[in-house]
Amino acid sequence: MTDGRIVCFGELLLRLTAPGRELLLQTGAFDVHVGGAEANVAIGLANLDHPVAMVSAVPANPLGEAAVRFVRGQGVDTAAIQRRDGRMGLYFLSVGAGLRASDIVYDRAGSSFATAPADAFDWRTILAGAGMLHLSGITPALGPAASAAAIAAATTARDLGVPISFDGNYRARLWEAWDSDPRDVLTRLVGMADTLFGNHRDVSLLLGRDFSGDGPDRRREAAEAAFAAFPNLKRIASTARHIDDADRHRIAGRIDTRERGYQTDEVVVAGIVDRIGGGDAFAAGILHGILTHRDLEATVASGLALACLKHSLPGDASLFGQGDIDAFLAGGLDVRR
Repeated sequence: MTDGRIVCFGELLLRLTAPGRELLLQTGAFDVHVGGAEANVAIGLANLDHPVAMVSAVPANPLGEAAVRFVRGQGVDTAAIQRRDGRMGLYFLSVGAGLRASDIVYDRAGSSFATAPADAFDWRTILAGAGMLHLSGITPALGPAASAAAIAAATTARDLGVPISFDGNYRARLWEAWDSDPRDVLTRLVGMADTLFGNHRDVSLLLGRDFSGDGPDRRREAAEAAFAAFPNLKRIASTARHIDDADRHRIAGRIDTRERGYQTDEVVVAGIVDRIGGGDAFAAGILHGILTHRDLEATVASGLALACLKHSLPGDASLFGQGDIDAFLAGGLDVRR
């Protein structure tokens, strides 16, 4: 479905979730899922029949191998995932309930991926013939080595004419853990991107200014400012989420080009099973629309559909195909037989 495989670069993680809606270590048990923002996008795209390769590093132990097996089992090419010294990156999740928000604790310092030197990845070979490179702001937030690796990947992609998709994914706790300059690094990466996943807050961070409008007007104002600052950018996509409580969110999808913007109506997502990875599912749906040459309305509809569907599924990644998107957009909620 694409001209060349999509290459996703980022850390594979294990997510340890307190069962049900318990607090961490309330009963000392965990449910385990494989995660990671870029891997979630890779899995989402693979389930939509796109050729996808994951580039990462894991420890040569049962934890690392289990993560690789899971990703490979979803149809993602894992040949470029390295085994290196270090440890498996982890994060712990306590799922929110009612008016209690979900909470995440990271445990990924010193991981095999975070400590891999920038020159560990032969980007000219990895990106040869690729149709797209997908990165997120989580990778450069992990430390100086990962930051340099992300910049090297994007620079090589730019040199080879490979389009770049970048998800801002600002994670303050990760950036604050080392002597970092997130605005400088993220500005360099966004400056090389064709597609940006981010909202007015992400643009405010990059440009050091606020936007005074409200709702769609504010997002359009931020998009126009980003297009003016970053000549390579072709499109910006984002979700607008209103949280009523942990079980009920209202979500709209938006996409902006230099010529115009389009925002969907809100969809009520109730009975939420797992919201983690919803943004990655949205990104996969948007990229699916771009890669299959759909118009703005159909592209953002695909992104919103996958984002909403992801809230019904335990784990980090979207496992839905085109038939699921079509059924969602048609409004079919009865049993499919």
